[in-house]
Amino acid sequence: MTLPMVVPATDLPARVRIHEVGARDGLQNEKSSVPTDVKAEFIRRLADAGLTTIEATSFVHPKWVPQLADAEDLFPQVSDLPGVTLPVLVPNQRGLDRALALGARRIAVFASATESFAKANLNRTLDESLAVFDPVVRQAKDAGAHVRGYVSMCFGDPWEGAVPLHQVVRVCRALRDMGCDELSLGDTIGVATPGHVLELLSLLNEEGVPTNVIGVHFHDTYGQALANTYAALEHGVTTVDASAGGLGGCPYAKSATGNLATEDLVWMLQGLGIETGVDLGRLTATSVWMAGQLGRPSPSRTVRALSHQE
Repeated sequence: MTLPMVVPATDLPARVRIHEVGARDGLQNEKSSVPTDVKAEFIRRLADAGLTTIEATSFVHPKWVPQLADAEDLFPQVSDLPGVTLPVLVPNQRGLDRALALGARRIAVFASATESFAKANLNRTLDESLAVFDPVVRQAKDAGAHVRGYVSMCFGDPWEGAVPLHQVVRVCRALRDMGCDELSLGDTIGVATPGHVLELLSLLNEEGVPTNVIGVHFHDTYGQALANTYAALEHGVTTVDASAGGLGGCPYAKSATGNLATEDLVWMLQGLGIETGVDLGRLTATSVWMAGQLGRPSPSRTVRALSHQE
């Protein structure tokens, strides 16, 4: 298999943890539901490829995301994978109770940096949504869970346009004050550019949010996801969200295209000499297999190049 020439970068992290979101963020956007056994096999194959953080599902009401209505059936099928953590998204207290009852101990909540997206996605104002998350995060922490706070629309919003940096920082600090262990900065509609990324990361540091609790989540709408990731790496970020095969977008933001493909990310990181623990060949084979289950080729450029998909 073709692999990139390795030219190590001396000013970048030695290792990056990939937070794989394909099984949740990717599959929640499918027009029809993927069978539970296929989802479970997808997660097992991702683990076999060396991914150690795989977001499994969301305990959201089936009315809102019917594609993930099988969370209670899916999670027990994969919860015993050795050496793998399986974060799950919870939208509210009920979702948290369901997740904890199944033994989930990596929890994620999904906040917004803008009023418009909070209303579209959560049917609440920004402050109302944060008020809902506060007891959820605190109860999860009391149960011994690790909590990740997603912040969507950090760089742009389809209704509001450019998002003021201080607005993003306010939401990030609120989630940290609740007890979130980690934050994921989402470029939900893919409009960020590297300078914008560095400016936000620097301001977060100035306002007391350290780089080591920050992950980045880029979409590739304008082809900037890898460039933005590189900028984040230069700043010292070591957690990057990605989706196997480039699956996913956002059901509440029509201008959002797919997530950064995990294979494209791994190709770049390998070329930079950055460790990920991921076997690119096995990962590519997994995405080719999943593309077959979905009945269409993978949008990942690396998957297409390595597998000669048409």
